[in-house]
Amino acid sequence: MALIRSVFVDEAGGALRVDQREVPDPGPLQVRIAVEACGVCHTDSQMVNGQMPGLAFPMTPGHEIAGRVDATGEYVEGWQQGDRVAVGWCGGYCGHCIACRRGDFIHCDNLQVPGWAYPGGYAEAVIVPATGLARIPDSLGSAVAAPMACAGVTTFNGLRHSGAGPGDLVAVLGLGGLGHLGVQFAVKMGFETVAIARGTEKGELARELGAHHYIDSTAQDMGAALQALGGARAVIATAGHSATMAAAIDGLGTNGALVVMGVDPDPMKISPLQLIDQTKTVIGLPAGTAADVEDTLHFAALTGVRPYIEETPLEQATTAYTRMMNNQARFRIVLTTEALRV
Repeated sequence: MALIRSVFVDEAGGALRVDQREVPDPGPLQVRIAVEACGVCHTDSQMVNGQMPGLAFPMTPGHEIAGRVDATGEYVEGWQQGDRVAVGWCGGYCGHCIACRRGDFIHCDNLQVPGWAYPGGYAEAVIVPATGLARIPDSLGSAVAAPMACAGVTTFNGLRHSGAGPGDLVAVLGLGGLGHLGVQFAVKMGFETVAIARGTEKGELARELGAHHYIDSTAQDMGAALQALGGARAVIATAGHSATMAAAIDGLGTNGALVVMGVDPDPMKISPLQLIDQTKTVIGLPAGTAADVEDTLHFAALTGVRPYIEETPLEQATTAYTRMMNNQARFRIVLTTEALRV
C-alpha cells in the first residue's frame, strides 16, 4: 500500500502534525497532483481555526499549490500526466449554479477551495477538480509559482480591474505577502507606483521592488501625500487593517477606486461625503479563477515579477505555520517536498 506524508489538523485551533495516509485516487473529472510546493498563506489560519462554515476535521490546509499531474480521472480532457500545474483559492467550481452559468466562476455558490472543500496542499499529493488547474510556464519553478496562485493573482487581478491605465498614479498599501507582489506588478503594468507602509526601513524595500515613490504612513498623512502627487487613480489595499484602508480614500483622485483585499473583520468607517463629490468607489475583490492564475503566471514569467520566498521542507510545516502567524516570514514561506519532485 503506497503512502504519502500529509499535514493534519484534528480539531479547530489544533496543532499541525505530519502523518502518513494512503495515496488517494482521482475520481471522475478530477486529477491527482504530485505536490512540489505549497505556499503558507495567512488565510490558512481561518481554516485551521475552524472559521469556515461546513469545514470538517481532521483537515489539511493549503491553497497555494504547485506540482505535476500524477494521474487523471475519468472524463478529464486537456490534461495529462506530467503537466505542470498550479491550484489556488478557486480550486474548482460546480458549473451549474447561476454564477457558473454566467461564466462568473469565482463567485460559484459551491466554490471548491483547497483546505476547505477538500484536503489542501500541505501534502505530497492532492486530489483536485480539473476545473481548478492552471498551467505553469516552464521558466517558473514550483516554489515560485505556488504563491502566485493566491497572493499573486489577487494583486494582479486587483490592478488590472482597478480602472487605472498605463501612466496613472497607483498606490499599493502594505508591503507584505500581497503588497510586495502588488508593487512589482504595478510597475511592470506601467503605472506610476507608490508604495505605502510603516517605517523608513520599508523605503529601501519599496525602491528595490521598483516603486517610484514611498510614503511612510507613520510620518506622513497618507491621503495628503497621495494628493500631493496628483491623487491616486487606484489604491490596492493589501494591509489587513480596516482603519488604515479606509484612510486611503482621501488619497484618491477623481474617479479613483479603493480596491480592498486586506482581510479584517472590523468595519471600515467611510463617510458618503468622502465618495460623492469626486465619484470615488470602494470595491472588494476575491483572488481569481484558474484562468486568472494562468494569466498571472504568464505575466510574471514575461516580466520578471517574482515572490520573495523561504523554502521549508514539508516536515517542518508546524514551524513554518508558526513563523507565518508571527509575521516572521519574508514574505512567503513555501513548503516543499523532495520526494515527489520530477
